[in-house]
Amino acid sequence: MANRYWCGECGYKTPWLEKSEGLSRQIEHYANKHPGSSPGGQIETRRCSPAGSPGCLLLVASALVLLGIVAAWLR
Repeated sequence: MANRYWCGECGYKTPWLEKSEGLSRQIEHYANKHPGSSPGGQIETRRCSPAGSPGCLLLVASALVLLGIVAAWLR
């Protein structure tokens, strides 16, 4: 699972990262850009791996192939 952290003070957002890495980048951003403010904002989550794993792509491709087979079978 990957997370993207959005700053509550400005439009900054981290790339899709593992939880610990994203949190570290958000804390670093607040320390550099908003000193004295505690980190806040939103956390966006997705189930795909941030390492570029083809897991989701394989799932979508498999679904499309299955849909094609079903469509051909129904004709």
